[in-house]
Amino acid sequence: MDTVVAIRGVTKRYGPLVAVDGIDLGIRRGEIFGLLGPNGAGKTTLISMIAGLLRPTSGEISVLGHDVVREYRETRRAIGLVPQEINFDPFFNVEETLRMQAGYFGVRLAEERLVEILGALDLLSKRTTNSRALSGGMKRRLLIGKALVHDPAVLFLDEPTAGVDVELRRSLWSYVRRLRERGTTIVLTTHYLEEAEELADRIGVIDRGRLLVVEDKDALLSRHGAKVLRLSLARPIASLPAPLVAVGARLDAGGSVVTFEASTGDAFGPLLAAVADAGLAVGDVETRRTTLEDVFVRLVSRDRGEATA
Repeated sequence: MDTVVAIRGVTKRYGPLVAVDGIDLGIRRGEIFGLLGPNGAGKTTLISMIAGLLRPTSGEISVLGHDVVREYRETRRAIGLVPQEINFDPFFNVEETLRMQAGYFGVRLAEERLVEILGALDLLSKRTTNSRALSGGMKRRLLIGKALVHDPAVLFLDEPTAGVDVELRRSLWSYVRRLRERGTTIVLTTHYLEEAEELADRIGVIDRGRLLVVEDKDALLSRHGAKVLRLSLARPIASLPAPLVAVGARLDAGGSVVTFEASTGDAFGPLLAAVADAGLAVGDVETRRTTLEDVFVRLVSRDRGEATA
């Protein structure tokens, strides 16, 4: 896949503070790229530089082959940005807001396109409602609509579903996938790790201004992930039998739970055989796989030298 956004050696300093530290990254055409990191990691600073709202201290950024500093007119037309902060003009209704936003890009918003955006964001019934009368979730949806009116090639979604109810969030997920199918490149930042796991094709984890990893989501989960088996015992035990210790099991919850972690479900066989040989009575069995949230916490904790459970 060809690269739509190219970031080469980009650093952003504020005096002694290094907000973004020498990042190299290529974002591909037609992918959903999940950019994840804790608060203050540098996500919004990086996006702001790509969108032309901040200038890098050093390094280069191009969008569709155009430099974001020297050719900012071309790059800004190619980008749609949904910011973290809710901002709106209180003097216009929903339709007027979208038509005015399209006008900034020299676009006359066709009725069909307007209805498509309003329908996808569940704002059709609020078409003539003044933006002051919208709820917080509706105002966030309106921000997404404003970013879409000029049909950008690259869409940045910075915490797009914060404050949005679960039903609408899933509806927005469906619409984001449709945008990708149409060829739109999407960069998603979110603190809902379930959202990134659901949508992203690739994941980048950033912390303290540095990229810790960039990898296809499935490969990342496979490499760092595991399956966990929890056996709730019918009766607590004082200590694990030696064969269970040998296969890597541990005893939790006051001797009532045996927990085992493996890279594949096939590795559970030796543990289950050892449990049977030990004559332990099992009351309940639970399995789960490592989530993107687990992997994210592990990567950030490792970078900061913290112990993880």
